[in-house]
Amino acid sequence: SSGSATIKAVPDLVVVYFNIQTTGTNSSDASDKNSKIYDEMKDSLIDLGFNENDIQTESLSVYPDYDWQSGTQRIKGYIATHSVKIEILFDNKDKIGETIDAGINAGAGISYINYELTEENQNKYKVEALAKATEDARTKAEAIAWGAGQSIARKPVSISTSDFSYVPWMAFAQSDVAKSSGAEIETKITPSEQEISASVTAVFRIK
Repeated sequence: SSGSATIKAVPDLVVVYFNIQTTGTNSSDASDKNSKIYDEMKDSLIDLGFNENDIQTESLSVYPDYDWQSGTQRIKGYIATHSVKIEILFDNKDKIGETIDAGINAGAGISYINYELTEENQNKYKVEALAKATEDARTKAEAIAWGAGQSIARKPVSISTSDFSYVPWMAFAQSDVAKSSGAEIETKITPSEQEISASVTAVFRIK
């Protein structure tokens, strides 16, 4: 029997995703310029009360920038990109505007801002959703067995998770951020309940 459940959850994190992109005549030049922006942003964030562990690198790369206009592949320079995320608990919501401004003032761009769940809440909601999906599977199995004049054993023979869906919810896209200051965005951060779903397949023995 398959069961499914959807529960409501309120996110407890705001996560700001920064992107630092620089160009240079060679890879070292592009990387050095990128590091300078990152270091300035990091220093500003530490001054705001963050520690280095709060400033998390998502990806870091340096690659050639090709010129194809001449019809041949010619390297005209190098591009360095550094994707960084900063997690802010809603208890520290008053830091959002300053965090955004710290990145922008250093020369970083903002890719997007998400509402997310801490790992603790992800686990909590996952357990709740899967438990309700399992209840749903049992209810359906009992109904089928009852219709056939049978009953099912109390304990299932096996349970397998078909799906658990948690996807962060976007608060601001890059285009929205570009039109607003950090303080303006901070006042608009108003998370609402979102849905988390789960589904399971349970096998019950007919008694």
